[in-house]
Amino acid sequence: MREVDLGSGRALLIKEHGEFAAMGHKCPHYGAPLVKGVLSKGHVRCPWHGACFNIATGDLEDFPGLDSLPTFQVRVEKDKVIIRANKQALQSQKRSKPMARCSAVINSSTGFSHVLIIGSGPAGLVCAETLRQEGFTDRIVMCTMDKHPPYDRPKLSKSLESTAEQLRLRSMDFLQSHDIELLTEKEAVAVDVKTRAVTFEDGLRMEYRKLFIATGSKPKPMNYKGKDVRNVFHLRTPEDANSVARLANNKNAVIVGTSFVGMEVAAALTDKAHSVSIIGMETVPFKKALGEKVGKAIMKLFEANRVKFYMLNEVSEMIGHHGQLKEVVLKSGKVLRADVCVIGAGSAPATGFLKQSGVHMDSKGFITVNKMMQTNVDGIFAGGDVVVFPFLQRSNKKVNIPHWQMAHVHGRVAALSMMGRATEIKTVPYFWSAMFGKSIRIAGYGDGFDDVIIQGDLDELKFVAFYTRSEEVVAVASMNYDPIVSRVAEVLGSGKTIKKRDVETGDISWLIDKGSQ
Repeated sequence: MREVDLGSGRALLIKEHGEFAAMGHKCPHYGAPLVKGVLSKGHVRCPWHGACFNIATGDLEDFPGLDSLPTFQVRVEKDKVIIRANKQALQSQKRSKPMARCSAVINSSTGFSHVLIIGSGPAGLVCAETLRQEGFTDRIVMCTMDKHPPYDRPKLSKSLESTAEQLRLRSMDFLQSHDIELLTEKEAVAVDVKTRAVTFEDGLRMEYRKLFIATGSKPKPMNYKGKDVRNVFHLRTPEDANSVARLANNKNAVIVGTSFVGMEVAAALTDKAHSVSIIGMETVPFKKALGEKVGKAIMKLFEANRVKFYMLNEVSEMIGHHGQLKEVVLKSGKVLRADVCVIGAGSAPATGFLKQSGVHMDSKGFITVNKMMQTNVDGIFAGGDVVVFPFLQRSNKKVNIPHWQMAHVHGRVAALSMMGRATEIKTVPYFWSAMFGKSIRIAGYGDGFDDVIIQGDLDELKFVAFYTRSEEVVAVASMNYDPIVSRVAEVLGSGKTIKKRDVETGDISWLIDKGSQ
């Protein structure tokens, strides 16, 4: 793979099995240079977040992201490779797949939609777009509690000052031009499966033929005194993030919980706030997700950036002055000065409105679905953070994987299922986090790992960590080691297993070298 300059823009030139192809050189998701990615079996995998693009068509074959890549004509004359490219495509570096329009005559006040989608996160949005891409010509209505069109929620905790406009994934114009109706500030309160209708808090009742539930998660309730004190936030909206950034300016910020969101917010506040303190219940952050050694190395990075940790601790009280937060009291008795507090202490599925519906949920409130994203109720599908689904790489054990990338996949599978085109999830989970300008990438499903094999240098934060269960690698995490995580995702995605002994030797060149074809 080579990046080539064509005068009015750059293209990625690829040679696989003696055949040439050319396409956009930047991943449309966050602009990663695809030349640093992994070429394998007719597709290129992004080095940053694992999205895959077909080298013949440029089509997005695996997520995250919504757009595909433009492709360019290539011909070989004597010993020259000639690329013919459209100037506009070279400059935009992305394209949307063609979509059908709605052919049904619809009065927008009609309380019926052929497909009703609850939630406008990646699962809901990809479901709607996939239906249109696959030629669905009936009505699609997407309802959301948000007041904005779909936006890039993972960026909220990393870039606190971004507006909804800056984070926007699709504009109202885009949705309208593809006949995807969006109803904002709509909270579902009940589903009647007999009459196939959803009731919303404002009294709206909407009947459906097919329903897709993608309501995401909500913060877990916490027990402490002083719930009425102001300037305590769960990071849910761009407005929340903007308020946190404003209130923390030269002031004292306290973060409750060492979740990825909590830690990202803490990192984002260090150059704004006077002080940043993190309260965590474990001994080190990310212990359950990444293991003690990696957690400790990341903790050191934070401490080097003036962040104070209060681990093995919980909040007992928030104390206000004239109603505004002034102190956070810990169960240990320690009192922290605080002008703003962000709670990132875990979440639960937002499925309360389904309690009496007959839609099957497990004891934690997750909706159980089959591999086609169907619930136990005919015509009702679900996806994203709210579901447990059969996971191929764990012998179809039902798992919950609350990743942004996985939600995209669920939306696509649900849409294809609605159209009678069953497809299996072969996607390898891919997750990322960014703190202090450094990225951590994770692929696979490491739940219940029993050992961690680390190659590289943890102190320098240039490492790769392999998570194993018995004798098999089930997940990988890295910092400053691209494209190793995408390479492992490629191997696992092809159905191969990586044995523990293969990564214990210290020689992982067999994994790295393949990435630079």
